[in-house]
Amino acid sequence: MPRRELRESRVVDRDRNAEGRAENARPRDRFGAPLPRGRPDEMPDRVDPGEVVSGVAEALAHAARLFDDQRFFEAHEFLEFIWKSDELDPRDRDFWKGVTQVAVGCCHTQRGNATGAVTLLERASRFMAPYPARYGGVDADALAAGALRVAAQVREHGASPDIEFFPFPRAAP
Repeated sequence: MPRRELRESRVVDRDRNAEGRAENARPRDRFGAPLPRGRPDEMPDRVDPGEVVSGVAEALAHAARLFDDQRFFEAHEFLEFIWKSDELDPRDRDFWKGVTQVAVGCCHTQRGNATGAVTLLERASRFMAPYPARYGGVDADALAAGALRVAAQVREHGASPDIEFFPFPRAAP
């Protein structure tokens, strides 16, 4: 079998971390979308969850505040921190993946990506469905219902930052 020649990356100046994984240090717009280099960063106060929280409970508190402020891109980063945390029981990962996808679906809504928004919001509800109504400090039933309401609004009116979003539904852990 002939060896295939490796193609050069189309993104030659891609940022990489110490492990060689792609990172994006470009400035971002207010909804978290990358902007061209040299443009003013519209998220100058954005922080890395690993640098400001010490565990899952603290990350959830940050995520909920950001979600309530409709800063869904940043909320998703804190929820993803939970989803991928070693502190988490592996059996809970699908639940937190669903919670994270609600924030990402709302972010896609703000950015005007109707297809991505509806897909993620509906998928998120399915990921959370097998878990109890109140789980891990989240009112999962209310979060799933809110996600489906946003998806319905997007289907009816299109994706926009003007959609009626809901506050993050907290529950006793």
